Amino acid sequence: MRAGAAVLAVVVLVITGFAWHSVDSLISNIERIGNLGLGGGRDGAVDILLVGVDSRTDAHGNPLSDRERALLHAGDEVGTNTDTIVLIRVPNDGRSATAISLPRDSYVDIPDLGKGKINSAYGATKETKRLELMNQGVPEADADKQSTQAGRQALIKSVANLTGISVDHYAEVSLLGFVLLTDAVGGVEVCLNNSVDEWMSGADFPAGRQRLDGPAALSFVRQRHNLPRGDLDRIVRQQVFMAQLVGQVLNAKTLSNPGRMKQLSDAVGRTVVLDDDWDVLAFLQQLQDLSGGQVKFETIPVTDLNYLTTSGESVVRVDPAAVKSYVGSLVDGKAAEPESDEPALDPATVTVSVYNASGIGGLAGQVAQALSGKGFHEGLVGNYTGPNVSSSRVLAAKTSDAKAKAVAKALGGLPVLADTTLSPDSVSVVLASDYSGPGSAAGSMFDFSGTSSTTATPVPPAPPIDAGQNGPKCVN
Repeated sequence: MRAGAAVLAVVVLVITGFAWHSVDSLISNIERIGNLGLGGGRDGAVDILLVGVDSRTDAHGNPLSDRERALLHAGDEVGTNTDTIVLIRVPNDGRSATAISLPRDSYVDIPDLGKGKINSAYGATKETKRLELMNQGVPEADADKQSTQAGRQALIKSVANLTGISVDHYAEVSLLGFVLLTDAVGGVEVCLNNSVDEWMSGADFPAGRQRLDGPAALSFVRQRHNLPRGDLDRIVRQQVFMAQLVGQVLNAKTLSNPGRMKQLSDAVGRTVVLDDDWDVLAFLQQLQDLSGGQVKFETIPVTDLNYLTTSGESVVRVDPAAVKSYVGSLVDGKAAEPESDEPALDPATVTVSVYNASGIGGLAGQVAQALSGKGFHEGLVGNYTGPNVSSSRVLAAKTSDAKAKAVAKALGGLPVLADTTLSPDSVSVVLASDYSGPGSAAGSMFDFSGTSSTTATPVPPAPPIDAGQNGPKCVN
């Protein structure tokens, strides 16, 4: 579901269209959530994580009607999928906004789960936590509420880890919100380079310009199959749709139409969730000079669009350092602050010895090979002859050793322990039976950054799309 961001990108803009005496009423109808671990960043912008959720309930947990479910054409599957993830950066002067799309298959670090697609952070964490709470005897309703919060927290942390941005506010919308908002503005105009007929999304449209109602627009932005660049082309569709929707919301004909504005208000109240620390009224005052031309849509750079893990899973590979630099540069042209003052470490300068304490034949050699694939220099490889160990670790003279930390990160986040018998330049890995990182049978849970495809398909950021252009941009 890529549709949610089209709603989320205009939520605050919708509110600006109301007379001030109506804003309080609208805001009071929005579902609020707390304890998400937000804020803390002082980077010259308000950073909002916008999440589209494939849900069969409204924002208040009420089941959708049969008619509404039929409108979505999304089946009866129950789950929490966050296939739309957008970070909106609004500089503190409030005169512009940049919506940055994160491909749903981006292969990232997920707290407590290892490597995975970023769109799994919410749902996988929620289900893991829900089962844990149910096994502890927590009532189902309470378990669902607590696990949903855990899922949101995991997604927020995953986005922050990837982009280097502290998320200040959180907004979430359902499939129904997309349909209702589209219909509230009288449909949205789009333009296709070629006709399409793709049954999985329901996309069946002629080439050229056309105006789509809510259900048809949902199919338009959900299609990913039969597109040249798959999910990235779907993101482009999403962005041109958002640009048109934003432009129409800010159009005088919409803002001066009481009927349209009531529809927008009802749509936001039923389908949007916001964090409870967000002072929306104060934020609106920052946005009072915002116009369509100052709302732009970008996508993070991708290093390999067709990356395969060793288990055969297709993912989108991204370079966190490149993503952090790119995202940081989108506010006043200033790059993000580096995570530390330490220069980037060249793996070729690190010699690693690997020792097998697991009893699994050949494990040390496989892990040494995996490290070589990541650029590290191979040292000694063999069986471990020291004291018994029950957990895997990286050994160095000091726990603060930068080379040891680099090796530990490359192996899925192993702990670094001090071994005073080692020289200052020595780094060793001891593999116990718990090891499941690169080179192990279960290593697909982690990042095998030695490319598994013969040719990477890098995708640099595309030119931005803005909401101030005349008419829709024609796309695949």
